Amino acid sequence: MSPAASPPARPPGRRRRIGWPRRVFSQVLLMQLAVATGVTVLATGLFLAPLSAQLDDQAMRRALAIAETTASPQVAADLATTRPTPDGPVQTEAERIRRSTGAEYVVVMDTAGIRWSHTDPAQIGRRVSTDPSAALAGRTVMEIDSGTLGRSARGKAPLRDRRGEIVGAVSVGIEYDSVRDRLVAAIPGLLRYAGGALAAGALAAWLISRRLQRQTHDLAFSDISALLAEREAMLHGIREGVVAIDGAGRIRLVNDEAQRLLGIGPEATGRPLEEVLGEGRTTEVLAGRATGEDLVTVRGSRVLIANRMPTHDGGAVATLRDRTELERLGRELDSTRGLIDALRAQDHEHANRMHTLLGLLELEMYEEAVEFVTEVVGVHRATAEQVTEKVHDPLVAALLVGKAAVAAERGVALRVAPGSLLPDRLVDPRELVTVVGNLVDNALDAASGTPHARVEVELRAEGRTVVLRVGDSGPGVPEERRELIFAEGWSTKEPPAHGKRGLGLPLVRRLAERRGGSAVVGTGPDGGAEFTVLLPDALGEADGALAPVVAEEAR
Repeated sequence: MSPAASPPARPPGRRRRIGWPRRVFSQVLLMQLAVATGVTVLATGLFLAPLSAQLDDQAMRRALAIAETTASPQVAADLATTRPTPDGPVQTEAERIRRSTGAEYVVVMDTAGIRWSHTDPAQIGRRVSTDPSAALAGRTVMEIDSGTLGRSARGKAPLRDRRGEIVGAVSVGIEYDSVRDRLVAAIPGLLRYAGGALAAGALAAWLISRRLQRQTHDLAFSDISALLAEREAMLHGIREGVVAIDGAGRIRLVNDEAQRLLGIGPEATGRPLEEVLGEGRTTEVLAGRATGEDLVTVRGSRVLIANRMPTHDGGAVATLRDRTELERLGRELDSTRGLIDALRAQDHEHANRMHTLLGLLELEMYEEAVEFVTEVVGVHRATAEQVTEKVHDPLVAALLVGKAAVAAERGVALRVAPGSLLPDRLVDPRELVTVVGNLVDNALDAASGTPHARVEVELRAEGRTVVLRVGDSGPGVPEERRELIFAEGWSTKEPPAHGKRGLGLPLVRRLAERRGGSAVVGTGPDGGAEFTVLLPDALGEADGALAPVVAEEAR
């Protein structure tokens, strides 16, 4: 055939590569099968090795027992009174014993090593092929050796007459092939047991691997490794705190953001939640004893929003979001709205006053107009002066002046107590602004709408400790609720548009306790609630030049 007519060559087929499987299920199954097979083979080998030696020992002992039985005084007497012939009494007795016991040979010899019996009659009268000295010396012998009949298990015993003197020896052989046959015959049964054990091990390995397959979702080891790397990157990269808790209430995982928000370190892993965080609402929320969505809790000076999701193993994963800044902005928004409402009301009042002033001028009542303007200006100036005379810190003073304007528009009289005196030595003015703002806002809400509504604020220094007292003429706080109002998320008011209530008073107490102080509520002189807050070390050291002035003002 020409080359043009030859069929085109077939491209070589791609051979499938048989390699190590990728799935966890397959790898574990193969490893378990390999281990089970190896253990079965090893156990079988360890059993067969002593079995062979045991069968050899049994054959030698059996040969020795036959030899000792044959070495009777009667055989010794026949040995002494007859000749070594094929039809002699020694040969006859030896052959009888050989046939009845199944031995390969029973050889009786004299002290010179001459055979008196043998399976082959031609060997009678000849010297034995192996050394009989040990048996002729009175010792028994067990051995595996080769002779004229081949390899055999042998037993040799001395032959003694009735006086106990050695007159010869008896050598008995058990065919070694029969010992080997017994060993070979035992192997199938042993292999059946080994195969059954291997099958049971393979079934157990398959069941375990199937369970592992379900638990690992049939992933490969590389997939699991990639998932773990992605999990670590995600947990430590997101800006939400993540805390994983096991069924016993121990912290299983805490990422970097959760450590920052909760004020704990990586050593918290593996420890009980109560031991790490202590008692409080944060522990109650993370442990699941407080239920709900977007639960508010305060940890230190931070306002946190927590959500908890149980897991199938009895544990849970909790996420934490920092709402401190949002809550601060929300409160500033509330304050700004209040100020806007106050300014709107003041604008309306200012228009009324301008109309009144215009009417007095048109009626040419100039003196009355001057008195009206003086009175209006004097009221606002008196309020500002009253505050700044007693509160020297500009931030706190500005806060109280603004709150006084809001209070006036809400029909509440806000005043600073006569005994107040706060020097301008605050270590952290914003901290005190937060405390005063929260307490005054709550007092205005409580006093608003009551007859002769009023709020009194007292600020004074005792050494380096700031003592703050805010009282109102509202309904007060029942004694059974005086601790409950400091719990995070608890409030009797409707929540504002920007978030949740029940955060102001917990923040006040946390700020006080962080400095080693306290925040308590009782009943004031007007019958309403009176909050007292102690802030140790809130004031810096007094300047030497200003100390006499402060002392004079205090007097």
